[in-house]
Amino acid sequence: MLVPFLGIFAAFAGLAVTAPSSENGKRSVVERDRVLYNVFEHTATGAKIEFVNNSGICETTPGIKQHSGYLSVGTDMNMWFWFFEARQNPTIAPLAAWLNGGPGCSSMIGLFQENGPCKFEVGASNTTPVNNTFSFNNYANMLYIDQPIGVGFSYGTDSVNSTKTAAPYVWKLIQAFYASFPEYESRDFGIFTESYGGHYGPEFAKYILDQNKANAGEEINIVALGVNNGWFDLKVQEPAYATFLYNNSYRSLINKTQYSSYIHAYKSKCLPAVDECYSNRTDAACASAGTVCYNAIEGPLSNSADFDVYDIRAPSNDPEPPENYVKYLTSADVVKAIGAKSTYSECSDAAGAKFRPTGDSARSFLDELSDVVSAGVNTLLWAGDADWECNYVGVEAIANQVTYAGRKAFRKKALAPYKVHGKEGGQFKTKGNLSYLRVYDAGHEVMYYQPELSLQVFVQTMKKRVIHST
Repeated sequence: MLVPFLGIFAAFAGLAVTAPSSENGKRSVVERDRVLYNVFEHTATGAKIEFVNNSGICETTPGIKQHSGYLSVGTDMNMWFWFFEARQNPTIAPLAAWLNGGPGCSSMIGLFQENGPCKFEVGASNTTPVNNTFSFNNYANMLYIDQPIGVGFSYGTDSVNSTKTAAPYVWKLIQAFYASFPEYESRDFGIFTESYGGHYGPEFAKYILDQNKANAGEEINIVALGVNNGWFDLKVQEPAYATFLYNNSYRSLINKTQYSSYIHAYKSKCLPAVDECYSNRTDAACASAGTVCYNAIEGPLSNSADFDVYDIRAPSNDPEPPENYVKYLTSADVVKAIGAKSTYSECSDAAGAKFRPTGDSARSFLDELSDVVSAGVNTLLWAGDADWECNYVGVEAIANQVTYAGRKAFRKKALAPYKVHGKEGGQFKTKGNLSYLRVYDAGHEVMYYQPELSLQVFVQTMKKRVIHST
């Protein structure tokens, strides 16, 4: 086991100080531009981690530690992470990783807009974050990861062009994190993600399970997977674009004739292309399927009326969730304090574009999701019911398609009210280790709209229990 950095090293500002090392690697502290960087070089993998301790940015709860910086996951591949200690019982609390989707979008979105220790209020004058009472680190030690390279603050060579090629780098980051912070080894571990996380979550969780089975690296005790408003399977979810706009709880945005026309387009144009992708599995066939389905359904539907695709209750110029955090993360003082070495990019077009030629978006990750549930990982599929982009109609259909021991009983089970302290906030059903939840009055970023409910759901899932009302 490695020893953590000691506060005494801070006394050596201006010097490069070698800290006590072990057979696992070498530690040092380096001062640059009046900022102390902790450096750890991992012998086994060659990975290098460089980070800043307790920057005072975002988490202001007294005594709660944070670390932010980079893990090298390959040659000139520097992946950004930001870690926040749990506000309660950090020495025994589980560890959870948060990843946003895209592909190519930063997990700083989740940190500042959804479930991190701080948030911004709506309004241009609000330039400083405030405390988030319902942060996920109320319960768990939280690790936010910007991936693939080029996303958020991550920088260097980006060789990732698909969900499957992304998975090994995330696994390696967790391995290097454990090596540098061994106190978190063997803790219960969960992956929470959204949107394109319907690809990321199942694949990353399955990759971890496979590596555990192969006895590769340090075992990652993965116990939970949570995906909200996820994109899992084009074949199942594409027709839900039309279904949702025609029939939802808020406002119909297409009429019956339009609905019928789009369903016909799905069956006559989209479905044959998807079947070709699923049977041949070639990059060309899957890339074509994505293009055909977008042009036939998603593209024209998104232009059919003035609405926010992430919250149909609002027009397309919806100011929520607030984007104030983006300007905040370009402040020279903030960038310096957290140890960032690149210009922040909320969503990287370049990183996302690499996924298109491989047809990654059109590929199904329903099998991987089924494998994860069948392996006993406590799994939550949930969705804000005002989101169109990855709407609850499609997510519920995915939940009913998961293949595991409880599938038949799960499909037959009726939805029941989900309550928080007696107040109904959604509808849900569970069977075995699989839960599905539709969240009322919430857009794509569920945690922004329903923070108290979201924290309750997160804690219940991390405790390896199916969700339940309180």
